[in-house]
Amino acid sequence: MSRINQIIAFVFFLFATPAVGQQSAWSMFGNDDLVQFSGVVITGDSLKPIPYTNIRVEGSNYGTVSNYDGFFSFVAHRGDRILFTAVGYQDSYYQIPDTLSQNRYSLFQMMETDTILLTVTVIYPWPTVEDLEFAIVQHRVPENDYDRAMKNLALEEMKERGRSLDYDGAMNYRYDMSEVVRKSYYNGQYMPVQILNPFAWAKFIEAWKDGKFKKKKD
Repeated sequence: MSRINQIIAFVFFLFATPAVGQQSAWSMFGNDDLVQFSGVVITGDSLKPIPYTNIRVEGSNYGTVSNYDGFFSFVAHRGDRILFTAVGYQDSYYQIPDTLSQNRYSLFQMMETDTILLTVTVIYPWPTVEDLEFAIVQHRVPENDYDRAMKNLALEEMKERGRSLDYDGAMNYRYDMSEVVRKSYYNGQYMPVQILNPFAWAKFIEAWKDGKFKKKKD
């Protein structure tokens, strides 16, 4: 049995029972214009059921949703215009006739496929809150020219302060040992005095003649 024959047999089985009992029920409540509106939503090309189709009365929020097999059923009024919407299909309408002789009505509602371009959704592997907090705390901002200048000025300041500090034990020891080594080089003789060195005087006189000691004009 083909798919369409199965659907027809299914709907015929649902609506083949007499409607006398329900007609009397509508009459009891005084709502003779109410209709039990039922049917199956199918595709227009392959006649396959469209599951979970939104079905509502146009201009209101009243309606229902078709099940997995495309079947739906709800109470509506004669003359209501019914809107059928489903993702991937064009919206379709059907108006219930207002000249029905019974209080139930069924149909096969066909819908045509439609192409829908959805906006791109990018899923990022965002870290946990703990990872985000850790990254913010441990983040190192790249240095700019101002930061480097301040760091260099801080080094110069530390050097200037270091010149005014007294020697510690290690520095005093190094200085004393260098003096011992220098004196041992001239062991057994007088250390030379540069003021009596003739070669030093010759260099001084030559530099004086060349004008190296003259004050430079700004």
